[in-house]
Amino acid sequence: MKNKRVLAALAASAAAGLLLSACGGGGGGSDAGSGPVSLTVWTGFTGGDRPGYEQIVTDFNAAHPDIKVTMTVQPWDTIQQKLPSAWLTGQGPDIAAPSSDPNAIAQYVKTNSVLALTATGAGDDKINSDQFAPALVKEFTYNDKLYAVPANYATLSLYYNKKMFAAAGISKPPATVAELQEDAAKLTTGGNYGLVLADNNTIQMWPVLQWLSGGDIVGADNCSVIGTPEGQASLQPWVDLVKNKKISPIGLTGAEADSIFSAGKAAMEINGPWAAPGYKSAGVDLGIAAIPTGTNGQSVTLGSTAPLAVSAKTKHAGQAQQFLAYWTSKTAQLKFSQSTGFPPLRTDLADDAQLKSDPTVSVFAGQVPNARLYLPQVPNATKVDSDAYVPLIQKITRDGDIAGGTAAAASQINQLTGCAK
Repeated sequence: MKNKRVLAALAASAAAGLLLSACGGGGGGSDAGSGPVSLTVWTGFTGGDRPGYEQIVTDFNAAHPDIKVTMTVQPWDTIQQKLPSAWLTGQGPDIAAPSSDPNAIAQYVKTNSVLALTATGAGDDKINSDQFAPALVKEFTYNDKLYAVPANYATLSLYYNKKMFAAAGISKPPATVAELQEDAAKLTTGGNYGLVLADNNTIQMWPVLQWLSGGDIVGADNCSVIGTPEGQASLQPWVDLVKNKKISPIGLTGAEADSIFSAGKAAMEINGPWAAPGYKSAGVDLGIAAIPTGTNGQSVTLGSTAPLAVSAKTKHAGQAQQFLAYWTSKTAQLKFSQSTGFPPLRTDLADDAQLKSDPTVSVFAGQVPNARLYLPQVPNATKVDSDAYVPLIQKITRDGDIAGGTAAAASQINQLTGCAK
């Protein structure tokens, strides 16, 4: 996927050259009558799922000779640095995935940089928003207007090393959160880790651990609940496991956690479908299972999406929305799911026989009903994550002071969200 791993930034000169070549003056720009309409697209899909996105573009161009789409793929941090000013000045791409964080679309809505999508409805030439998972529509709707479509949809699952499980005498993946904690401790032996946990530059997995254990970060009123008794209690067992049982190194980036699991030095990792090809190519005896049920007997996992939006200054709004309609169509999404392992973002593909028979897709797709977005439409959600939540996890896994750490984090979260408490 939309891989949430933040990759090494491009060298400055290379990034500048790449971005200049991608700019389309807000319109991508061929003159009327001079040939196909040219549309430029920026995305950050640099991971193993990249070919799936590129295939969508290739197929669209083949089916639409009057439109030529060129997609430039670059690291997310490069897009986040360049796109705001590029779209404001009309020098950016016609279409972009602004960030791997779905909440990032809010800043572009505030600056009137994105187009409200009007080409919605039924039919192959329309954006079938009524067929998207409802949470995705809600995430990208502001003031009753849809400003983006989901570029993808992924759920997190539990990857496990079958060989390491067998060596430890464990016959199957954990089915409950208690078993997950027990197995993580048992599998931490001989220089190997039981459950490798990244806490920065990654798709978040710590919220899943909290949800499983009965806690959360922000409530429905956008006020922090991280410091409540339930919030602290949901962190306690995991902090104990990391700090005292050493089930995972502390302070790992997503890429570092992936490397440890790929090297056969960790028995479990929570990750998305984009990770499967790399683990398999690394020779891991790979198993993929649903996230275990939590303390309340119900399963919950994190759902992840990236927005795909149109510049408010594009000269080709109709063609750009036609491209979004194709990207999210049944045909494109079925092919994309089969090639990448991602669950389809459309609800009308949930019962597709081909997808159900795929051992990877079926696990991720089966968890869609139990998936939650991370900080959906919480004010300043990106900063809540980077400035409060990530530092909190890094602090308490080192010093174990959950009460003090959550109190400070709650205060900062409330300042960022505008909570009046």
